Amino acid sequence: MKLASYISQGLPSFGVWVDASIVDVPALYRVLGKAGAPASVNDLIARGNEALDALRRTVREASGQFGAAQRDPGTLQLLPAVPQPPKFFCIGRNYAEHAKEAGFDMSPIPIMFNRYTSTLVGSGADVLYPKVSEQLDWEGELAVVIGKSHRGQIAREAAMEHVFGYTAFNDITVRDYQFRTTQYIAGKNFRTSGPLGPVVVTKDELTDPHNVRIVTRVNGVEMQNDTTASMHFDIPFIINHLSEFIDLEAGDVIAMGTPAGVGFKRKPPVFLKPGDVVEVELDGIGTLTNTVVLDR
Repeated sequence: MKLASYISQGLPSFGVWVDASIVDVPALYRVLGKAGAPASVNDLIARGNEALDALRRTVREASGQFGAAQRDPGTLQLLPAVPQPPKFFCIGRNYAEHAKEAGFDMSPIPIMFNRYTSTLVGSGADVLYPKVSEQLDWEGELAVVIGKSHRGQIAREAAMEHVFGYTAFNDITVRDYQFRTTQYIAGKNFRTSGPLGPVVVTKDELTDPHNVRIVTRVNGVEMQNDTTASMHFDIPFIINHLSEFIDLEAGDVIAMGTPAGVGFKRKPPVFLKPGDVVEVELDGIGTLTNTVVLDR
């Protein structure tokens, strides 16, 4: 299933993509006279596999007769694919060619930093061009959504059982703030700098997350093109590593790093500017699209 979070008629909700439209989940349950609808993507994830299976049955039960639950995607304001995840982890330098272009060696253990969830925005939202820097850069990535909470370390062989699905992420970065110190937190947490979406694809529909093509374009010009097969640390390794020191929760998001092709290491460097349109396209997920606008 492809799940979208959005504002509809002034209220937050979520739905399932069916053909070219979105079926609003709470509204569908009302149309069918069913109780117990999940209120959001977060709620659905937290309820576990039984709730996801029940949603699938409910969509099939409607047999395409969605009535008042059907939504025109063009009328919706998309939210981050997972609104307000409990935790958001970013993995740095997980592609050898990106580490090379940035002038770094590959780390023997994953480099990890945190992104605050208040920085996340949906596809179609504006990315604000900061008042304090001219070094705004792109980083297209695959993001993994955790589907099952677990106390303690998760074994590598069991790691994929804890995955709910996948989405696209653009780790918009203010480079001079990133490299002011050895800690990346400032450059990675400017307001509106975390586009996430447009949808969450459940793991049954994206059967090989380690062979997903990532293409990033700026104003239609291709800047990044690689596949997740080039990741140095795979998803089970990262889940095992993170869970060694922190408990993973349903709804947590892990951004798996970006391939080569970022702007600050081009010759000459290329940075985003107001009016630029950035697209991050991932096979099987879709295209995350955002426009850069001046922060007034």
